[in-house]
Amino acid sequence: MADKLIIFDTTLRDGEQSPGASMTKEEKIRIAKQLERLRVDVIEAGFAAASPGDFEAIKAIAGVIKDSTVCSLSRANDRDIARAAEALESAARKRIHTFIATSPLHMEKKLRMTPDQVFEQAKLAVRFARKFTDDVEFSTEDGSRSEIDFMCRVIEAVIAEGATTINIPDTVGYGVPELYGNMIKTLRERIPNSDKAVWSVHCHNDLGMAVANSLAGVMIGGVRQVECTINGLGERAGNTALEEIVMAVKTRKDYFKLDVGIDTSQIVPASKLVSQITGFAVQPNKAVVGANAFAHASGIHQDGVLKARDTYEIMRAEDVGWTANKIVLGKLSGRNAFKQRLEELGIELESETEVNAAFARFKELADRKADIFDEDIIALVSDEQHSHDNECYRFVSLSQHSETGERPTAQVVFTMEGKELSCTGEGNGPVDATVNAIESQTKSGAELMLFSVNAITTGTQSQGEVTMRLSKAGRIVNGVGADPDIVVASAKAYLSALNKLQSKVDKLNPQL
Repeated sequence: MADKLIIFDTTLRDGEQSPGASMTKEEKIRIAKQLERLRVDVIEAGFAAASPGDFEAIKAIAGVIKDSTVCSLSRANDRDIARAAEALESAARKRIHTFIATSPLHMEKKLRMTPDQVFEQAKLAVRFARKFTDDVEFSTEDGSRSEIDFMCRVIEAVIAEGATTINIPDTVGYGVPELYGNMIKTLRERIPNSDKAVWSVHCHNDLGMAVANSLAGVMIGGVRQVECTINGLGERAGNTALEEIVMAVKTRKDYFKLDVGIDTSQIVPASKLVSQITGFAVQPNKAVVGANAFAHASGIHQDGVLKARDTYEIMRAEDVGWTANKIVLGKLSGRNAFKQRLEELGIELESETEVNAAFARFKELADRKADIFDEDIIALVSDEQHSHDNECYRFVSLSQHSETGERPTAQVVFTMEGKELSCTGEGNGPVDATVNAIESQTKSGAELMLFSVNAITTGTQSQGEVTMRLSKAGRIVNGVGADPDIVVASAKAYLSALNKLQSKVDKLNPQL
Protein backbone atom coordinates (compact mmCIF):
# COMPACT_ATOMS: atom_id res chain seq x y z
CA MET A 1 0.00 0.00 0.00
CA ALA A 2 3.03 2.28 0.31
CA ASP A 3 2.74 3.70 -3.20
CA LYS A 4 -1.09 4.06 -3.36
CA LEU A 5 -3.13 6.82 -1.75
CA ILE A 6 -6.67 5.67 -1.02
CA ILE A 7 -9.33 8.28 -1.76
CA PHE A 8 -12.26 8.02 0.65
CA ASP A 9 -15.15 10.27 -0.43
CA THR A 10 -17.65 11.40 2.19
CA THR A 11 -19.69 13.87 0.11
CA LEU A 12 -22.84 11.81 0.70
CA ARG A 13 -22.32 11.72 4.48
CA ASP A 14 -20.23 14.57 5.84
CA GLY A 15 -20.84 16.79 2.81
CA GLU A 16 -24.58 16.46 3.29
CA GLN A 17 -24.23 18.03 6.74
CA SER A 18 -23.87 21.46 5.14
CA PRO A 19 -27.02 23.40 6.09
CA GLY A 20 -29.48 22.91 3.23
CA ALA A 21 -27.39 20.30 1.38
CA SER A 22 -29.58 17.31 2.22
CA MET A 23 -30.17 15.04 -0.75
CA THR A 24 -32.88 12.59 -1.75
CA LYS A 25 -32.15 8.90 -2.29
CA GLU A 26 -32.28 9.35 -6.07
CA GLU A 27 -29.86 12.28 -5.93
CA LYS A 28 -27.46 10.29 -3.76
CA ILE A 29 -27.55 7.40 -6.22
CA ARG A 30 -26.69 9.79 -9.09
CA ILE A 31 -23.73 11.19 -7.15
CA ALA A 32 -22.57 7.70 -6.08
CA LYS A 33 -22.54 6.54 -9.70
CA GLN A 34 -20.48 9.59 -10.66
CA LEU A 35 -18.06 8.87 -7.81
CA GLU A 36 -17.71 5.35 -9.16
CA ARG A 37 -16.95 6.77 -12.63
CA LEU A 38 -14.39 9.00 -10.89
CA ARG A 39 -12.92 5.74 -9.52
CA VAL A 40 -13.11 6.74 -5.89
CA ASP A 41 -11.80 3.90 -3.71
CA VAL A 42 -14.32 4.22 -0.87
CA ILE A 43 -17.73 5.91 -0.96
CA GLU A 44 -19.13 6.76 2.48
CA ALA A 45 -22.78 6.60 1.47
CA GLY A 46 -24.23 7.88 4.73
CA PHE A 47 -24.98 7.15 8.37
CA ALA A 48 -27.46 4.26 8.38
CA ALA A 49 -28.79 4.89 11.89
CA ALA A 50 -29.37 8.62 11.24
CA SER A 51 -32.78 8.21 9.63
CA PRO A 52 -34.85 5.76 7.57
CA GLY A 53 -34.00 7.88 4.52
CA ASP A 54 -30.25 7.51 5.09
CA PHE A 55 -30.68 3.76 5.59
CA GLU A 56 -32.62 3.36 2.34
CA ALA A 57 -30.12 5.48 0.39
CA ILE A 58 -27.15 3.43 1.62
CA LYS A 59 -29.02 0.21 0.84
CA ALA A 60 -29.80 1.41 -2.70
CA ILE A 61 -26.23 2.58 -3.32
CA ALA A 62 -24.85 -0.72 -2.00
CA GLY A 63 -27.00 -2.50 -4.58
CA VAL A 64 -25.75 -0.56 -7.63
CA ILE A 65 -22.08 0.25 -6.91
CA LYS A 66 -19.72 -2.52 -7.95
CA ASP A 67 -16.24 -1.03 -8.34
CA SER A 68 -15.93 1.11 -5.18
CA THR A 69 -16.17 0.02 -1.55
CA VAL A 70 -19.43 1.27 -0.01
CA CYS A 71 -19.18 2.45 3.59
CA SER A 72 -21.63 3.41 6.33
CA LEU A 73 -20.75 5.43 9.40
CA SER A 74 -21.86 4.27 12.83
CA ARG A 75 -21.37 5.34 16.39
CA ALA A 76 -19.59 2.86 18.65
CA ASN A 77 -22.70 0.94 19.70
CA ASP A 78 -24.30 -2.33 18.62
CA ARG A 79 -27.51 -0.76 17.30
CA ASP A 80 -25.72 1.62 14.91
CA ILE A 81 -23.32 -1.06 13.73
CA ALA A 82 -26.08 -3.61 13.10
CA ARG A 83 -28.05 -1.00 11.17
CA ALA A 84 -24.99 -0.21 9.03
CA ALA A 85 -24.42 -3.91 8.36
CA GLU A 86 -28.04 -4.36 7.30
CA ALA A 87 -27.88 -1.41 4.90
CA LEU A 88 -24.61 -2.69 3.38
CA GLU A 89 -25.72 -6.31 3.04
CA SER A 90 -25.87 -6.34 -0.77
CA ALA A 91 -22.62 -4.40 -1.36
CA ALA A 92 -19.96 -6.06 -3.52
CA ARG A 93 -17.39 -4.49 -1.16
CA LYS A 94 -18.47 -3.08 2.18
CA ARG A 95 -16.93 -1.19 5.08
CA ILE A 96 -18.29 -0.31 8.51
CA HIS A 97 -16.83 2.93 9.87
CA THR A 98 -17.32 3.28 13.62
CA PHE A 99 -16.15 6.13 15.83
CA ILE A 100 -16.08 7.50 19.35
CA ALA A 101 -14.71 10.75 20.78
CA THR A 102 -11.34 10.57 22.52
CA SER A 103 -10.61 14.18 23.52
CA PRO A 104 -11.00 15.10 27.22
CA LEU A 105 -13.48 17.84 26.27
CA HIS A 106 -15.75 15.55 24.25
CA MET A 107 -15.56 12.64 26.70
CA GLU A 108 -16.51 14.82 29.65
CA LYS A 109 -18.98 17.28 28.14
CA LYS A 110 -20.61 15.33 25.30
CA LEU A 111 -20.31 11.63 26.06
CA ARG A 112 -20.23 11.99 29.85
CA MET A 113 -18.01 8.92 29.92
CA THR A 114 -14.71 8.19 31.62
CA PRO A 115 -11.65 7.37 29.52
CA ASP A 116 -11.88 3.75 30.68
CA GLN A 117 -15.50 3.55 29.50
CA VAL A 118 -14.56 5.01 26.10
CA PHE A 119 -11.70 2.52 25.83
CA GLU A 120 -14.02 -0.45 26.46
CA GLN A 121 -16.71 0.91 24.13
CA ALA A 122 -14.21 1.32 21.30
CA LYS A 123 -12.96 -2.27 21.65
CA LEU A 124 -16.47 -3.74 21.81
CA ALA A 125 -17.61 -1.72 18.78
CA VAL A 126 -14.80 -2.96 16.54
CA ARG A 127 -15.23 -6.52 17.81
CA PHE A 128 -18.95 -6.39 16.96
CA ALA A 129 -18.38 -4.77 13.54
CA ARG A 130 -15.93 -7.55 12.60
CA LYS A 131 -18.82 -10.02 12.82
CA PHE A 132 -20.26 -8.42 9.66
CA THR A 133 -17.18 -7.55 7.58
CA ASP A 134 -13.40 -7.81 7.58
CA ASP A 135 -13.17 -4.15 6.47
CA VAL A 136 -13.64 -2.07 9.63
CA GLU A 137 -12.52 1.53 10.05
CA PHE A 138 -12.20 3.16 13.48
CA SER A 139 -12.03 6.91 14.09
CA THR A 140 -10.96 8.86 17.16
CA GLU A 141 -13.39 11.78 17.00
CA ASP A 142 -11.72 15.11 17.84
CA GLY A 143 -8.38 13.34 17.47
CA SER A 144 -6.40 16.54 16.98
CA ARG A 145 -7.36 17.66 20.51
CA SER A 146 -6.92 14.24 22.14
CA GLU A 147 -4.09 13.17 24.43
CA ILE A 148 -1.41 11.07 22.77
CA ASP A 149 -1.12 8.50 25.57
CA PHE A 150 -4.85 7.79 25.57
CA MET A 151 -5.06 7.55 21.80
CA CYS A 152 -2.15 5.09 21.78
CA ARG A 153 -4.00 2.92 24.27
CA VAL A 154 -7.29 2.99 22.35
CA ILE A 155 -5.83 2.53 18.87
CA GLU A 156 -3.58 -0.39 19.89
CA ALA A 157 -6.65 -2.11 21.35
CA VAL A 158 -8.94 -1.58 18.34
CA ILE A 159 -6.27 -2.80 15.91
CA ALA A 160 -5.95 -5.92 18.07
CA GLU A 161 -9.72 -6.33 17.77
CA GLY A 162 -9.48 -6.23 13.96
CA ALA A 163 -9.76 -2.62 12.81
CA THR A 164 -8.11 -2.43 9.39
CA THR A 165 -8.17 1.37 8.95
CA ILE A 166 -7.38 3.92 11.66
CA ASN A 167 -8.61 7.47 11.05
CA ILE A 168 -7.46 10.50 13.03
CA PRO A 169 -10.01 13.30 12.43
CA ASP A 170 -9.33 16.97 12.85
CA THR A 171 -13.01 17.35 13.71
CA VAL A 172 -13.08 21.09 14.37
CA GLY A 173 -10.32 22.23 12.01
CA TYR A 174 -7.96 22.95 14.91
CA GLY A 175 -4.89 21.29 13.42
CA VAL A 176 -1.76 22.95 12.10
CA PRO A 177 0.05 20.96 9.38
CA GLU A 178 3.39 20.33 11.08
CA LEU A 179 1.84 19.57 14.48
CA TYR A 180 -0.92 17.40 13.02
CA GLY A 181 1.46 15.42 10.81
CA ASN A 182 3.89 14.85 13.69
CA MET A 183 1.08 13.76 16.00
CA ILE A 184 0.15 10.98 13.58
CA LYS A 185 3.82 10.08 13.12
CA THR A 186 4.20 9.79 16.89
CA LEU A 187 1.12 7.56 17.14
CA ARG A 188 2.41 5.23 14.44
CA GLU A 189 5.85 5.04 16.05
CA ARG A 190 4.54 4.37 19.57
CA ILE A 191 1.78 1.85 18.80
CA PRO A 192 3.33 -1.63 18.46
CA ASN A 193 0.76 -2.98 15.96
CA SER A 194 0.35 0.23 13.93
CA ASP A 195 1.62 -1.56 10.82
CA LYS A 196 -1.44 -3.85 10.88
CA ALA A 197 -3.77 -1.04 9.69
CA VAL A 198 -3.99 1.62 7.00
CA TRP A 199 -3.81 5.09 8.57
CA SER A 200 -6.19 7.84 7.47
CA VAL A 201 -6.92 11.55 7.91
CA HIS A 202 -10.22 13.43 7.93
CA CYS A 203 -9.79 17.21 8.16
CA HIS A 204 -12.15 20.17 8.40
CA ASN A 205 -11.41 23.57 6.94
CA ASP A 206 -12.25 25.97 9.79
CA LEU A 207 -8.85 27.66 9.57
CA GLY A 208 -8.45 27.05 5.83
CA MET A 209 -5.89 24.28 6.35
CA ALA A 210 -7.84 21.08 5.64
CA VAL A 211 -5.90 20.19 2.47
CA ALA A 212 -2.57 21.22 4.01
CA ASN A 213 -3.26 19.19 7.15
CA SER A 214 -4.29 16.16 5.09
CA LEU A 215 -1.11 16.33 2.99
CA ALA A 216 0.98 16.76 6.17
CA GLY A 217 -0.66 13.59 7.44
CA VAL A 218 0.43 11.88 4.24
CA MET A 219 4.01 13.14 4.11
CA ILE A 220 4.90 13.47 7.80
CA GLY A 221 2.51 10.99 9.37
CA GLY A 222 2.71 8.35 6.65
CA VAL A 223 -1.05 7.96 6.23
CA ARG A 224 -2.30 6.29 3.06
CA GLN A 225 -5.96 7.30 3.05
CA VAL A 226 -7.44 10.78 2.78
CA GLU A 227 -11.11 11.42 3.55
CA CYS A 228 -12.51 14.25 1.47
CA THR A 229 -15.53 15.66 -0.37
CA ILE A 230 -16.29 17.00 -3.83
CA ASN A 231 -15.87 20.81 -3.86
CA GLY A 232 -14.80 20.62 -0.19
CA LEU A 233 -18.50 20.43 0.70
CA GLY A 234 -19.28 20.09 4.40
CA GLU A 235 -20.63 21.79 7.47
CA ARG A 236 -19.14 25.03 8.76
CA ALA A 237 -16.16 25.82 6.48
CA GLY A 238 -16.28 22.41 4.81
CA ASN A 239 -13.98 19.42 4.44
CA THR A 240 -10.79 18.57 2.59
CA ALA A 241 -11.48 19.04 -1.14
CA LEU A 242 -11.06 15.82 -3.11
CA GLU A 243 -10.05 17.62 -6.31
CA GLU A 244 -7.28 19.54 -4.55
CA ILE A 245 -5.80 16.47 -2.88
CA VAL A 246 -5.88 14.41 -6.06
CA MET A 247 -4.38 17.07 -8.30
CA ALA A 248 -1.73 18.02 -5.73
CA VAL A 249 -0.54 14.42 -5.54
CA LYS A 250 -0.70 13.96 -9.33
CA THR A 251 0.89 17.30 -10.24
CA ARG A 252 3.68 17.00 -7.64
CA LYS A 253 4.34 13.29 -7.97
CA ASP A 254 8.02 14.20 -7.85
CA TYR A 255 7.47 15.12 -4.19
CA PHE A 256 4.64 12.88 -2.97
CA LYS A 257 5.75 9.79 -4.92
CA LEU A 258 2.24 8.30 -4.63
CA ASP A 259 -0.30 7.00 -7.09
CA VAL A 260 -4.03 7.67 -7.00
CA GLY A 261 -6.53 5.62 -8.96
CA ILE A 262 -8.78 8.56 -9.76
CA ASP A 263 -9.94 9.25 -13.34
CA THR A 264 -9.23 12.98 -13.21
CA SER A 265 -11.29 13.69 -16.35
CA GLN A 266 -14.36 13.03 -14.19
CA ILE A 267 -13.48 15.68 -11.57
CA VAL A 268 -15.28 18.65 -13.16
CA PRO A 269 -18.40 16.60 -14.05
CA ALA A 270 -18.54 15.43 -10.42
CA SER A 271 -18.11 19.00 -9.19
CA LYS A 272 -20.91 20.29 -11.40
CA LEU A 273 -23.27 17.47 -10.45
CA VAL A 274 -22.77 17.99 -6.71
CA SER A 275 -23.15 21.75 -7.12
CA GLN A 276 -26.40 21.45 -9.08
CA ILE A 277 -27.94 18.87 -6.75
CA THR A 278 -27.07 20.65 -3.50
CA GLY A 279 -27.45 24.23 -4.75
CA PHE A 280 -23.99 25.11 -3.41
CA ALA A 281 -22.32 27.12 -6.18
CA VAL A 282 -18.58 26.74 -6.70
CA GLN A 283 -16.68 30.01 -6.22
CA PRO A 284 -15.04 31.16 -9.49
CA ASN A 285 -11.53 31.16 -8.05
CA LYS A 286 -11.85 27.72 -6.45
CA ALA A 287 -8.78 25.60 -7.19
CA VAL A 288 -9.17 23.01 -9.99
CA VAL A 289 -12.97 23.25 -10.41
CA GLY A 290 -13.63 27.01 -10.26
CA ALA A 291 -14.68 28.74 -13.48
CA ASN A 292 -11.53 30.91 -13.35
CA ALA A 293 -9.13 28.11 -12.38
CA PHE A 294 -7.63 28.08 -15.89
CA ALA A 295 -8.46 31.67 -16.93
CA HIS A 296 -5.72 34.21 -17.54
CA ALA A 297 -6.54 37.92 -17.40
CA SER A 298 -3.04 39.34 -17.16
CA GLY A 299 -1.57 40.26 -20.55
CA ILE A 300 1.82 38.88 -19.51
CA HIS A 301 0.22 35.58 -18.47
CA GLN A 302 -1.83 35.34 -21.67
CA ASP A 303 1.25 35.93 -23.79
CA GLY A 304 3.19 33.30 -21.87
CA VAL A 305 0.47 30.66 -22.15
CA LEU A 306 0.13 31.26 -25.88
CA LYS A 307 3.86 30.70 -26.32
CA ALA A 308 4.12 27.73 -23.96
CA ARG A 309 1.24 26.49 -21.85
CA ASP A 310 3.38 25.42 -18.90
CA THR A 311 4.70 28.95 -18.33
CA TYR A 312 1.61 29.66 -16.20
CA GLU A 313 -0.36 26.39 -16.13
CA ILE A 314 0.80 23.47 -14.01
CA MET A 315 -2.22 21.35 -15.00
CA ARG A 316 -4.11 20.95 -18.25
CA ALA A 317 -7.76 21.99 -18.07
CA GLU A 318 -8.82 18.96 -20.12
CA ASP A 319 -7.11 16.59 -17.66
CA VAL A 320 -9.63 17.47 -14.95
CA GLY A 321 -12.64 17.49 -17.25
CA TRP A 322 -12.81 21.10 -18.43
CA THR A 323 -14.11 20.57 -21.96
CA ALA A 324 -16.46 22.78 -23.94
CA ASN A 325 -18.77 19.98 -25.05
CA LYS A 326 -21.41 21.59 -27.24
CA ILE A 327 -23.74 18.90 -28.47
CA VAL A 328 -24.97 19.25 -32.00
CA LEU A 329 -28.60 18.66 -31.17
CA GLY A 330 -31.56 20.92 -31.77
CA LYS A 331 -35.29 20.89 -32.20
CA LEU A 332 -34.95 18.59 -35.23
CA SER A 333 -32.78 16.05 -33.38
CA GLY A 334 -34.15 12.59 -32.72
CA ARG A 335 -34.90 10.90 -29.44
CA ASN A 336 -32.20 8.24 -29.93
CA ALA A 337 -29.47 10.85 -30.36
CA PHE A 338 -30.66 12.59 -27.21
CA LYS A 339 -30.78 9.31 -25.27
CA GLN A 340 -27.25 8.43 -26.40
CA ARG A 341 -25.96 11.79 -25.15
CA LEU A 342 -27.60 11.18 -21.77
CA GLU A 343 -25.70 7.89 -21.55
CA GLU A 344 -22.43 9.59 -22.50
CA LEU A 345 -23.01 12.11 -19.71
CA GLY A 346 -23.62 9.28 -17.24
CA ILE A 347 -27.28 10.21 -16.73
CA GLU A 348 -29.37 7.11 -16.16
CA LEU A 349 -33.13 7.58 -16.19
CA GLU A 350 -35.16 4.75 -14.69
CA SER A 351 -37.91 4.44 -17.29
CA GLU A 352 -38.81 5.29 -20.86
CA THR A 353 -41.42 7.66 -19.45
CA GLU A 354 -38.64 9.69 -17.78
CA VAL A 355 -36.59 9.68 -21.00
CA ASN A 356 -39.62 10.94 -22.94
CA ALA A 357 -40.25 13.68 -20.38
CA ALA A 358 -36.60 14.77 -20.49
CA PHE A 359 -36.65 14.74 -24.31
CA ALA A 360 -39.78 16.91 -24.36
CA ARG A 361 -38.08 19.43 -22.08
CA PHE A 362 -34.99 19.34 -24.28
CA LYS A 363 -37.11 20.16 -27.36
CA GLU A 364 -38.78 22.99 -25.47
CA LEU A 365 -35.38 24.39 -24.47
CA ALA A 366 -34.05 24.01 -28.04
CA ASP A 367 -36.89 26.23 -29.26
CA ARG A 368 -35.74 28.98 -26.89
CA LYS A 369 -31.94 28.61 -26.95
CA ALA A 370 -29.80 28.28 -30.08
CA ASP A 371 -26.84 26.38 -28.61
CA ILE A 372 -27.33 23.47 -26.23
CA PHE A 373 -24.43 22.50 -23.98
CA ASP A 374 -23.88 19.45 -21.81
CA GLU A 375 -24.47 21.62 -18.77
CA ASP A 376 -27.94 22.48 -20.11
CA ILE A 377 -28.81 18.79 -20.41
CA ILE A 378 -27.59 18.06 -16.88
CA ALA A 379 -29.54 21.04 -15.53
CA LEU A 380 -32.84 20.18 -17.19
CA VAL A 381 -32.68 16.54 -15.99
CA SER A 382 -31.70 17.69 -12.48
CA ASP A 383 -34.50 20.27 -12.50
CA GLU A 384 -37.02 17.63 -13.56
CA GLN A 385 -35.90 15.27 -10.79
CA HIS A 386 -35.98 18.08 -8.21
CA SER A 387 -39.58 18.77 -9.16
CA HIS A 388 -40.66 15.17 -8.65
CA ASP A 389 -38.92 14.47 -5.35
CA ASN A 390 -41.33 14.68 -2.41
CA GLU A 391 -43.55 16.74 -4.67
CA CYS A 392 -46.31 18.79 -3.07
CA TYR A 393 -45.86 21.88 -5.23
CA ARG A 394 -45.14 21.97 -8.96
CA PHE A 395 -44.57 25.00 -11.16
CA VAL A 396 -46.93 25.50 -14.13
CA SER A 397 -46.54 29.03 -15.51
CA LEU A 398 -45.70 32.63 -14.67
CA SER A 399 -46.32 36.10 -16.03
CA GLN A 400 -44.87 39.26 -14.57
CA HIS A 401 -44.80 42.98 -15.27
CA SER A 402 -41.97 45.28 -14.32
CA GLU A 403 -41.64 48.92 -15.35
CA THR A 404 -39.48 51.78 -14.11
CA GLY A 405 -41.41 53.82 -11.57
CA GLU A 406 -44.08 51.14 -11.12
CA ARG A 407 -44.28 48.41 -8.49
CA PRO A 408 -43.60 45.01 -10.14
CA THR A 409 -46.38 42.40 -10.16
CA ALA A 410 -46.35 38.66 -10.84
CA GLN A 411 -48.99 36.03 -11.50
CA VAL A 412 -47.95 32.46 -10.77
CA VAL A 413 -49.78 29.24 -11.56
CA PHE A 414 -48.66 26.11 -9.71
CA THR A 415 -50.16 22.89 -8.41
CA MET A 416 -50.50 22.09 -4.72
CA GLU A 417 -51.13 18.38 -4.09
CA GLY A 418 -52.42 18.09 -7.64
CA LYS A 419 -54.77 21.05 -7.49
CA GLU A 420 -53.96 23.97 -9.78
CA LEU A 421 -53.79 27.39 -8.13
CA SER A 422 -53.36 30.90 -9.54
CA CYS A 423 -52.02 33.72 -7.39
CA THR A 424 -50.73 37.27 -7.76
CA GLY A 425 -48.29 39.34 -5.79
CA GLU A 426 -46.38 42.61 -5.72
CA GLY A 427 -42.84 43.27 -4.62
CA ASN A 428 -39.72 45.39 -4.86
CA GLY A 429 -38.73 43.46 -7.98
CA PRO A 430 -40.07 40.63 -10.14
CA VAL A 431 -38.51 37.92 -7.98
CA ASP A 432 -39.88 39.46 -4.79
CA ALA A 433 -43.31 39.74 -6.43
CA THR A 434 -43.13 36.08 -7.50
CA VAL A 435 -42.22 34.86 -4.02
CA ASN A 436 -44.97 37.00 -2.47
CA ALA A 437 -47.48 35.54 -4.92
CA ILE A 438 -46.52 31.97 -4.00
CA GLU A 439 -46.57 32.79 -0.29
CA SER A 440 -50.10 34.19 -0.59
CA GLN A 441 -51.26 30.62 -1.24
CA THR A 442 -48.75 28.42 0.59
CA LYS A 443 -48.42 30.61 3.73
CA SER A 444 -45.24 28.72 4.62
CA GLY A 445 -43.84 31.48 6.84
CA ALA A 446 -40.33 30.37 5.89
CA GLU A 447 -37.41 32.82 6.05
CA LEU A 448 -35.43 33.31 2.84
CA MET A 449 -31.78 33.09 3.87
CA LEU A 450 -30.08 32.95 0.47
CA PHE A 451 -30.96 33.89 -3.10
CA SER A 452 -28.30 33.32 -5.74
CA VAL A 453 -28.27 33.20 -9.54
CA ASN A 454 -25.60 31.53 -11.64
CA ALA A 455 -25.36 31.25 -15.41
CA ILE A 456 -25.10 27.59 -16.37
CA THR A 457 -23.17 28.37 -19.56
CA THR A 458 -21.88 31.50 -21.29
CA GLY A 459 -23.84 34.18 -23.14
CA THR A 460 -27.10 36.01 -22.53
CA GLN A 461 -29.06 32.99 -23.77
CA SER A 462 -27.71 30.89 -20.93
CA GLN A 463 -30.06 29.22 -18.53
CA GLY A 464 -30.05 30.80 -15.11
CA GLU A 465 -29.68 28.44 -12.16
CA VAL A 466 -31.27 29.86 -9.04
CA THR A 467 -30.71 28.62 -5.49
CA MET A 468 -33.02 29.62 -2.66
CA ARG A 469 -32.27 28.65 0.93
CA LEU A 470 -35.21 28.64 3.32
CA SER A 471 -35.27 28.28 7.08
CA LYS A 472 -38.22 27.30 9.24
CA ALA A 473 -38.42 25.89 12.76
CA GLY A 474 -34.70 25.11 12.81
CA ARG A 475 -34.70 23.32 9.45
CA ILE A 476 -32.66 24.70 6.55
CA VAL A 477 -33.25 23.55 2.98
CA ASN A 478 -32.03 24.50 -0.48
CA GLY A 479 -34.22 24.65 -3.54
CA VAL A 480 -32.78 24.79 -7.07
CA GLY A 481 -34.48 25.81 -10.32
CA ALA A 482 -33.18 26.36 -13.85
CA ASP A 483 -34.66 28.22 -16.80
CA PRO A 484 -33.56 30.78 -19.43
CA ASP A 485 -35.92 33.18 -17.62
CA ILE A 486 -34.41 33.76 -14.18
CA VAL A 487 -37.77 34.82 -12.71
CA VAL A 488 -39.22 31.46 -13.75
CA ALA A 489 -36.10 29.75 -12.37
CA SER A 490 -36.68 31.63 -9.10
CA ALA A 491 -40.27 30.39 -8.88
CA LYS A 492 -39.10 26.82 -9.49
CA ALA A 493 -36.37 27.16 -6.86
CA TYR A 494 -38.77 28.53 -4.25
CA LEU A 495 -41.29 25.74 -4.86
CA SER A 496 -38.47 23.17 -4.78
CA ALA A 497 -37.40 24.46 -1.35
CA LEU A 498 -40.99 24.37 -0.10
CA ASN A 499 -41.23 20.75 -1.23
CA LYS A 500 -38.20 19.92 0.90
CA LEU A 501 -39.70 21.70 3.90
CA GLN A 502 -42.76 19.49 3.48
CA SER A 503 -40.57 16.41 3.90
CA LYS A 504 -40.34 15.86 7.65
CA VAL A 505 -36.94 14.25 7.94
CA ASP A 506 -35.43 13.88 11.39
CA LYS A 507 -31.87 12.67 11.28
CA LEU A 508 -28.74 12.63 13.35
CA ASN A 509 -25.65 14.39 12.02
CA PRO A 510 -22.58 13.03 13.78
CA GLN A 511 -19.46 15.15 14.01
CA LEU A 512 -16.26 13.57 12.75
